[in-house]
Amino acid sequence: MRAITLPSFGDADALVPADVSDAVAGPGEVLVEVVATAVNRADLLQRQGFYAPPPGASPYPGLECSGRVRALGEGVTGWSVGDEVCALLSGGGYAELVAVPAGQLLPVPAGVSLVEAAGLPEVACTVWSNVFQLAALQPGELLLVHGGTSGIGTMAIQLAVRHGARVVVTVGSAEKASRAVDLGAERAVLYRDEDFVEVVRGLGGADVVLDNMGAAYLPRNVQALATGGRLVVIGMQGGVKGELDLGMLLGKRAAVHATSLRARPAQQKAAIVAAVREHVWPWVEAGDVRPVVDQVLPLERAADAHRVLEASTHVGKVLLTT
Repeated sequence: MRAITLPSFGDADALVPADVSDAVAGPGEVLVEVVATAVNRADLLQRQGFYAPPPGASPYPGLECSGRVRALGEGVTGWSVGDEVCALLSGGGYAELVAVPAGQLLPVPAGVSLVEAAGLPEVACTVWSNVFQLAALQPGELLLVHGGTSGIGTMAIQLAVRHGARVVVTVGSAEKASRAVDLGAERAVLYRDEDFVEVVRGLGGADVVLDNMGAAYLPRNVQALATGGRLVVIGMQGGVKGELDLGMLLGKRAAVHATSLRARPAQQKAAIVAAVREHVWPWVEAGDVRPVVDQVLPLERAADAHRVLEASTHVGKVLLTT
């Protein structure tokens, strides 16, 4: 099969298309013929040598895909060869074939194309597990999302609004602010020109903060929290070590969670995928939530796709097709 390999770590040119051995479905796995995959920030970190795949995972990048079932591993039921699916992966999406634990497979939602479906699993599972399961966002509460027009951000806005919550996001340009508001955000803060803490405090404080920045935003995120607020850190684009004001945290009876999805045990991932299928997929099929796709490139241009993410000019997902 054809795959995007990483013979060494480095810039985008470290991604090398090559012919490699075909993936094979083991017991409890499904072999998927990949039609499309999506580029995530985690892929950039893996390429740079900062985010190794979990033990036993494919060495190739790619945390989600869509395609058709090619073969079923021993003991797999509920799926048939030829089914159109999308999947949450631990790696291996940048290839023509990938083996997926059956519990991480999802049907392609009605009304979504097979290619577009590649941009759903990672963001839907990330947002649902963190904002709704972990932070327990409630209708009427205020959600602050950093990187509001990223793949995660565009999904978080839609799911929160559909749930009856209010949403404020941070973005880097007026164009992105407009796109975020179009998706349902109450307010888009231009982080280069405005203080998101001041804006959010003026709205009563954030009940939940979904943060991809890490250390750089830690003190200000705590300042922005309402009483009983929950900060969920899912990224470290702004560094790994920050100062936490425990006095302020205690005074607000607030909580800080740091979490990731990729390295979770298969059983936990299967439970998240099942919850997404139950709660999110009906909203997608009703047209209330949709994948936001910035552009689609061929798999051989994975390096160009990584450059797009690094430039941060995109809105939504960047996809690769085989």
